[in-house]
Amino acid sequence: MSSTNDQTHHSLIAGAPVAGTDGTTRAVDPARNAASGPEFSLLDNGQVAEATRAAADAFAGFRTVTPEARAAFLETAAERIEQSGAEIIANAMRETGLPEARLQGELARTANQLRLFAKVARAGDHHGVRIEPALPDRKPLPRPDLRQRTLPLGPVAVFGASNFPLAFSVAGGDTASALAAGCPVVVKAHNAHPATSLLVGQALSAAVADHGLPAGVFSLVYGRGNAIGQALVSDPRIKAVGFTGSRRGGTALMATAAARPEPIPVFAEMSSVNPVFVLPSAIAGGRDALADGFVTSLNGSAGQLCTAPGLLFVPEGSDGDDLVSRVTEKLSAAAGTTMLTPDICSARVDGEKTLASVDGVGELGRGGDGDGSNAPAPAVYTTDVETFAKSPELSDEVFGAVCLVVRYASAGQLPSVAAELEGQLTATVWIGAGSDTDTGSGADHQSARDLLEALELRAGRVLFNGWPTGVDVGDAMVHGGPYPATSDGRSTSVGAAAIERFLRPVVYQNVPEALLPAPVRGHNPWNLTRRVDGATVVAGEEENA
Repeated sequence: MSSTNDQTHHSLIAGAPVAGTDGTTRAVDPARNAASGPEFSLLDNGQVAEATRAAADAFAGFRTVTPEARAAFLETAAERIEQSGAEIIANAMRETGLPEARLQGELARTANQLRLFAKVARAGDHHGVRIEPALPDRKPLPRPDLRQRTLPLGPVAVFGASNFPLAFSVAGGDTASALAAGCPVVVKAHNAHPATSLLVGQALSAAVADHGLPAGVFSLVYGRGNAIGQALVSDPRIKAVGFTGSRRGGTALMATAAARPEPIPVFAEMSSVNPVFVLPSAIAGGRDALADGFVTSLNGSAGQLCTAPGLLFVPEGSDGDDLVSRVTEKLSAAAGTTMLTPDICSARVDGEKTLASVDGVGELGRGGDGDGSNAPAPAVYTTDVETFAKSPELSDEVFGAVCLVVRYASAGQLPSVAAELEGQLTATVWIGAGSDTDTGSGADHQSARDLLEALELRAGRVLFNGWPTGVDVGDAMVHGGPYPATSDGRSTSVGAAAIERFLRPVVYQNVPEALLPAPVRGHNPWNLTRRVDGATVVAGEEENA
């Protein structure tokens, strides 16, 4: 893709460029606070319907593709993205202000996610096959032949995230898991990084063509944010939504999806302050490392990570004072770094002003402003646990490098405070080495147990003696949580289980063998591991069921 300013680029609908008729947009280089890169034409609502129609047309052929063919397609998509990696990263740096090392890591994560879901598709566990053969002689009533599997929901609309231009965007986890499930995808490109989005979209479209799949399996659309988003979610051909962004944006999509004649699920990741609870035993030693780790986790990527820790609970007393002093010193020595967009920067500044205006909240320290107008100084504030408990606004997310230190008198106060928090993506507990949680000994063991029991009801991931930023992509990860962390706390947007969002179960009762779909046929043509009569039967080890 040429990035010269004299060329207008367009949406990709079923692999072909389509010129929009609703004006154009350009990215803003946040480091210079100036328009940058080529223009991109914007689709009107009628043109968006071309993409959803193509996705619906592609669904019949794509959902029946074999596990091996689907896996090979996802692996090719990963390879295509890596082949364009240098150009993708160069454009992403210009459009987001993120450093090269961060984007290199994110590109690798994007490719690895696609390969993870290739493994998921190939293994086939997500088909959830359960077979109960007929028992015609069972008393008092015979049992029919019952065969259950999961089906893909249909075309999925995915919204690219501002803070992850690759891993949560065009070919990110939502797209990868939906494609692995057998759902065509229509991606709404984020207008903050349009050139990055197009390059990744071209790689995905090429992979679709490489494997001879229906062209409508993937489309990338550009449009005016609210209008095109509402048009996508209200389109009757769209059957589910993947979204990463603000609570306001996510709840607006949820309302539209719920108001449709046929309501559909919206899987939105929206808001989290990711509290960190430091128990007294944790600051008996190693306070400098504790302060370093917290500030690094908070300040990385200008605080624009969805798992950045915005709350730090620290005990009162001289040990706690020392830890807070070290956190303040380290954060005050840091300079602001460029935020993703002027609007995000403005919201961060306004959020800090709201936090600072609450009675009982005081500023402890702040760093220096960075270069340019979109690099505000990191800042740390403090309050006591009583003020925090009676001030719900102190739990609101400030998307950026701003944190609130909450001082508590006794660890016994923490479970009730934790129980009143909004839903979170993560919650962290720090406990000292002298508290042996494996054997149940140590001064803080019971406090940790009580706190864990409260936090597991409020967060999708509870971690001990670590930092929440840096989400591992694998089989066991959960990146979700109760509302407003996500719109549906039963789901995850990271990890192998993300595929389950885009599937539904169906049962075939007494269907003739010749008419059964491949996953539930007696001779198991897809070689899946299945449950037969309540027992797990590993692929290749069963006779005809």
